Amino acid sequence: MTADVAALADAVLAARESARPMPLPSARQPGLTLHDAYAVAEALRRHRIARGERVVGWKIGFTNRTIWDRYGVHAPIWGPVWDTTLTLLDGTAATLPLAGLVQPRLEPEIVFGFARSPEPGMDEAALVGCLEWVAHGVEVVHTHCEGWRFTAADTVADGALHGRLLVGPRVPAAAWPRLAADLAATTMTLACDGRVVDRGVGANVLGGPLAALALWLAAMVRDTPDWRVEPGHVVTTGTLTDAWPLAPGQRWTTQPGDARLPGLDLAIAP
Repeated sequence: MTADVAALADAVLAARESARPMPLPSARQPGLTLHDAYAVAEALRRHRIARGERVVGWKIGFTNRTIWDRYGVHAPIWGPVWDTTLTLLDGTAATLPLAGLVQPRLEPEIVFGFARSPEPGMDEAALVGCLEWVAHGVEVVHTHCEGWRFTAADTVADGALHGRLLVGPRVPAAAWPRLAADLAATTMTLACDGRVVDRGVGANVLGGPLAALALWLAAMVRDTPDWRVEPGHVVTTGTLTDAWPLAPGQRWTTQPGDARLPGLDLAIAP
């Protein structure tokens, strides 16, 4: 690890612990590359493991091509999901505290649970064969970069923007014969305090959540070969809508268009 990467990791840790914005990593280190940023992310991963947290899966970000221009990021990024950030819901309702999050936003997503480790280059049937379940979930993303303005490298260094992941009822993948096509066609309606604010569809996510998963597996083995999907891991595949700012006291509801995936009802803690 270079001294610059170590210093960036320290800066991100300080911002995380204080729950405050920080200067852009790319401003601290002009010319910051994605390779550098993943080195920062690996330093952060090791730090969190050393203090007792466990990696329980992965998030893929910026898979929704309809919002790339809005955020200035034009390719997927990824990072760990932790035992301290993942909640597998017993039902469809939850209260969500925002403590420790900076500029949080909500993203409705499709989440996969793995029974076996997948390999890059698997065909669709083999990839589905690695899955234990599929579910609808919401990721709460946040950033220590002011105003949600950043480069792709900044987002990777900033923990891939991951804050929380809440996963709704899980549906066995084996009971879903047209999984790829059905998820690509699944619509999503997002409402706040009873008012619809956005709609999306699974195809927004690089052609569909299963397609996004396959593309990501190839990218991960190329760019972060030490990061692997293990049995029991979850992977969330990116937002079907835009990401929407959260505030205390709000009530958010999601409604997937496929009846096999229940919608969620989230109360933001005051």
